[in-house]
Amino acid sequence: MRTPPTALVQEWTGPYGGVPPFDRIAVADFKPALEAAMAEELAEVDRIANDPAPPTFENTIAALERTGRKLDRVTTVYGVWSSTMNTSDFQPIEREMAPRLAAHSDRITQNSALFRRIDAVYASPAKAELTSEQQRLTWLYQTNFVRAGARLDDAAKQRLSAINQRLAALYTSFRQNVLADETDRFVVLTTEAELAGLPQSLRDGAAAAARAQGLQAGWVISNTRSFVDPFLTYSENRTLRERVWRMFVERGDDPGEHNNNQIVAEILALRAERATLLGYPTHAHWRLENTMAKNPERAVELLEAVWRPAVARVAEEVRDMRELARAEGSGITIEPWDYRYYAEKVRKQRYDLDQSTVKPYLQLERLREGMFWVAGELFGFAFAPVTVPVYHPEVRVWEVTDEATGRHVGLWYFDPYARAGKRSGAWMNSFRRQERFEREVTTIVSNNSNFAKGAPGEPVLISWDDAVTLFHEFGHALHGLSSDVCYPSLSGTSVPRDYVEFPSQLLEHWLPTPDVLQRFALHHRTGEPIPQSLVDRIDRASRFNQGFATTEYLASAIVDLRMHLAADRPIDAAAFERETLAELGMPREVGMRHRAPHFVHVFDGDGYSAGYYSYLWADVLTADAYQAFMEAGGSYDPAVAARLREHVFSRGNTIDPAEAYRAFRGRDPRIEALMAKRGFSTISP
Repeated sequence: MRTPPTALVQEWTGPYGGVPPFDRIAVADFKPALEAAMAEELAEVDRIANDPAPPTFENTIAALERTGRKLDRVTTVYGVWSSTMNTSDFQPIEREMAPRLAAHSDRITQNSALFRRIDAVYASPAKAELTSEQQRLTWLYQTNFVRAGARLDDAAKQRLSAINQRLAALYTSFRQNVLADETDRFVVLTTEAELAGLPQSLRDGAAAAARAQGLQAGWVISNTRSFVDPFLTYSENRTLRERVWRMFVERGDDPGEHNNNQIVAEILALRAERATLLGYPTHAHWRLENTMAKNPERAVELLEAVWRPAVARVAEEVRDMRELARAEGSGITIEPWDYRYYAEKVRKQRYDLDQSTVKPYLQLERLREGMFWVAGELFGFAFAPVTVPVYHPEVRVWEVTDEATGRHVGLWYFDPYARAGKRSGAWMNSFRRQERFEREVTTIVSNNSNFAKGAPGEPVLISWDDAVTLFHEFGHALHGLSSDVCYPSLSGTSVPRDYVEFPSQLLEHWLPTPDVLQRFALHHRTGEPIPQSLVDRIDRASRFNQGFATTEYLASAIVDLRMHLAADRPIDAAAFERETLAELGMPREVGMRHRAPHFVHVFDGDGYSAGYYSYLWADVLTADAYQAFMEAGGSYDPAVAARLREHVFSRGNTIDPAEAYRAFRGRDPRIEALMAKRGFSTISP
């Protein structure tokens, strides 16, 4: 075996408790580093499993918290390359190592001697003498091992591991196929006439994208949401709107080597088989067992409660669009590629609000400063730029400190721009989790976006929706930065899927506050703050187009759940989508936010599988929680903010999420605030 590369396997050095050595990484290093780190973790685990001393929390559970530190470091950097630097030389390594990493995980969770020790600690009367956090950690290990097949016989374990390895390979192929379609497919515009209606910021971004593709002239509409959504909103060329829309919704669905439909079918079949092996009716029941929802029936109940009001609102929105189109002399039937375009016209007509009027005030860098200001007001955090190694020249880093004491809290990395090899969308990463198990360890987090870079020297202007997403992902980062726990497995965002979106969605509420907009929504030419009259119009229009936004999301969430409730029924994804949407009465004018062939949330790993409902579940908490601020002194009420930090953002997974929410709010959440937030006056039974 090749000697493992030092930079990847050694402890991180440098300031702030050590930082990732991004400046000393070569793609060829990943395979030997992963192999060495996996071997070390297996040796550590074997020592615990074969310890002759009776099992205790300290020599079993706490000991397991010490294992795999080297592998954590290597997979952190490996994950950064996978999501942001996924180039042709990296992809073969990812395809080879994905099933091997899955097999490695199974070797640990299927270690019978190890599980007997974990189970003994969990069942021991001595557990009652542990701290609440230690009891929670013991429960987590015991539960995770059982759910991973620790109690199966040898034959079942062998089959389960084969399934997991095959799934890992399929997830990698799915992800790389979507990335290929997002990278290799684009629409080239060659004349000024084809730019009709597009704001200057999008024109500049499209010109920069064309240069990045090696074109000396023209403009490129890349196959990512940050390009597609504004193009569909503003382009006056209906033929081009349809072309761009189809390019986007057909990712992973075109005939050829990047088609994901067969991969989806095999993933669903293997997940169903795995659930049966583990003793669950369906994959959805397995995935939701330890979430807030507890079972898929409760998740379905919530989705269906909102579906009818959302669809009813779509009918109203489409009627308004048709009337406007007729008034303009067009007799068109509204299609999915028309929805954003005509919705924007209706917004302008009804609320005197044109997104292109708002966008000049939404400078990316100013909004970043606004996020920092909110973090200071609510969490007492201060941000200062620092210089540490980064994996790409566009990445920047800030140190986060406690404003009152100057205590170092962590580091925040910001990777805002789209580029080849970077997956689309926006997300948060944790490079290192906060803990104080054996020593004080501070966290390192990152936020990643895919904004189109503008013309050289010009500020990057973003849409209102992109600004909301920016605050959303920063909410995840603040969740990680606020963590105040002992054990790393319980730290930060390591919480159930339908709870992890609560802190992030909650932070979205601070973007439209006058305190943020009038300080940081400054016109990129004049420097003048956004006028209060425009802020008022934004507020009045806040519930506008909620039928569309809610319905396109719900369609994807319901299809996700139903696919994973189908047990061992063979599924053709395209047919299943058509049948399900027809049964639901999906408005023909609205497309799904994510179709199965490119539904990365669901099919590039288990993370959000049968769990896309989580965004709506979390938004029930979000709307109800923000109401607590409104019932008190307003958005920045210090007492409510202190409760939020204490009971939600800092607690990680040390407590059941439902208990944490009750500790913050004094009661369980209620759906009424969500319905009011979205402008739906009734709840469908």
